[in-house]
Amino acid sequence: MLAALLFDLDGTLVNTDPIHFLAWQKMLSRYDIHIDESFYQKNISGRLNPEILADILPQLSPHQAVGFADEKEAMFREMAPSLQRLPGLTELLAWTDTHNIKRTLVTNAPRANAYFMLDVLGLGTAFELIVLAEDEEKAKPDPTPYRVAAQRLGVNIENAIALEDSPSGIRSAVGAGIKTIGIASTHDPEKLCEIGACMAISDFTDLRLWTLLNFQLNSQLLEAAPIT
Repeated sequence: MLAALLFDLDGTLVNTDPIHFLAWQKMLSRYDIHIDESFYQKNISGRLNPEILADILPQLSPHQAVGFADEKEAMFREMAPSLQRLPGLTELLAWTDTHNIKRTLVTNAPRANAYFMLDVLGLGTAFELIVLAEDEEKAKPDPTPYRVAAQRLGVNIENAIALEDSPSGIRSAVGAGIKTIGIASTHDPEKLCEIGACMAISDFTDLRLWTLLNFQLNSQLLEAAPIT
């Protein structure tokens, strides 16, 4: 019985990776570190800033690392005033309203970024629950954020579907035992399936997504129908 959809934010609701990449590129160039998209996908995308900086700039003090991360995220927000929802998202949200499917947001994004993006996208009230990794004991790729989301929503994990774009996010959702659909807006679809996604789609207009959702819905309607 499908009861909830659990959405990631960056790369899932909106493709922000090109902007994050430019911001990281500019910031790291100050340290004579010049990155390409391959480096970004492997070492940065989907990870928390403290982990990224510990790997790339281990010479920074904790105070310097916080300052670097804050400046990088402020740069991202300055560069992203015109974000657009991923195609098909508006229709998917309407579908969940029609069928009383709960929605939550589960993100590693810093708080300021998360609420900035939701505001720009017109999604400030779209989710009944927002789970920020920085508020939890562990972040993605650990399963904790998705387990917390299901628990707070009051749904069983087998009755939820997660939508994720990054390897770390997919590992988190799959590790929590949740059926996960990969959004291949930023990563290779085959890789997303290799690490546990049940399918990988480019956006929310993909017919395979709608086939799966309507199958889940129709199955539960048949289960609930009286036997005559």
